[in-house]
Amino acid sequence: SNMIQDSLTLNNLIVLYMLDRVAFPMTAAQVSDFILGREYTVFLTLQQVIGELAETGLISSNTILNRTYLSITDEGRETLKLFRNRINIAIRQDINTYLRENECALRNEVSILGRYYKATSGEYEARLTAKDRDISLIDLTLSVPDESTAAAICENWQKKNQQIYQYLAKE
Repeated sequence: SNMIQDSLTLNNLIVLYMLDRVAFPMTAAQVSDFILGREYTVFLTLQQVIGELAETGLISSNTILNRTYLSITDEGRETLKLFRNRINIAIRQDINTYLRENECALRNEVSILGRYYKATSGEYEARLTAKDRDISLIDLTLSVPDESTAAAICENWQKKNQQIYQYLAKE
């Protein structure tokens, strides 16, 4: 649609491109550090860009303990495919290099993981973790009878970890 096309400024595409290149959520702070460090845009614009991308469903945004985790959605990937050529090749290379050199550090700073495996008992165990740098915020294992339930739990953890964490902390 036109609205999507109009809001697809270079800044939006740079954020989508970055999130597409990593296999884990990045925090808004990490994305900001890179973009602001390169002076591609100013801070206020970036807040607006992240808001627009989340609103149009091109990224998902989760807040846990005052940190906002950003991930690209399937719609975001499709959109990026159509418009990635609008991102100057030099900027793309810059992003690729930065992510390659900093991937471990970025990944270790923040991680939200949901994974499951078959236990020796025959049950499936879904292990849900969230950590911030070296601090383990949550480490939770649920035993369930079948694989599809375990998979669903892990998927929901990716989407709803913020609400679950807040619920546990409050209750």
